[in-house]
Amino acid sequence: MSEISEKQIKRLRALLAEAETNLSAAKELLVSVIGDGETISAPRDSIVSSPEGKIIEGIFDGQIMIGPDGKNYPVPANYASKSKLVEGDILKLTITDDGKFLYKQIGPVERKTVIGTLITHDDKYFVEVAGREYQILYASVTYFHLKNGSQVSVVIPAKNDDAAWAAVEAAL
Repeated sequence: MSEISEKQIKRLRALLAEAETNLSAAKELLVSVIGDGETISAPRDSIVSSPEGKIIEGIFDGQIMIGPDGKNYPVPANYASKSKLVEGDILKLTITDDGKFLYKQIGPVERKTVIGTLITHDDKYFVEVAGREYQILYASVTYFHLKNGSQVSVVIPAKNDDAAWAAVEAAL
């Protein structure tokens, strides 16, 4: 029997990490398709090292990603805004050996789009929809050139009535 090389071990770890990621995404997709009410809480029980770097899966809370270890990981506002991330989305964070943070959305939650009006409180931005306020990222406000009273369509989680955040879809 031949000796296993370090390169083979790294490749095996990368294949396992990819398989776990695919399994997590497949479970989330199954739940969204059949709608059986199952929830998949934490996407992964551990943090994995791979040839690409350290891989962490977590849940987006509207501003940051919360890892399986309970730690908060900063999600760039421009990425969250452009990708229209909503509370509950599962993200994969790869921290490269040179310290770069690379995010990828791997498990989007079911969404719905609603129309509301932009309002501000204490230098924070909200969209009021049918008497309910959802906070939005400042990056969305600047990108869409929104002003107080602007009509916007926003994306919110379809099955989370406690969601505090929305993602701006478009200025109307």
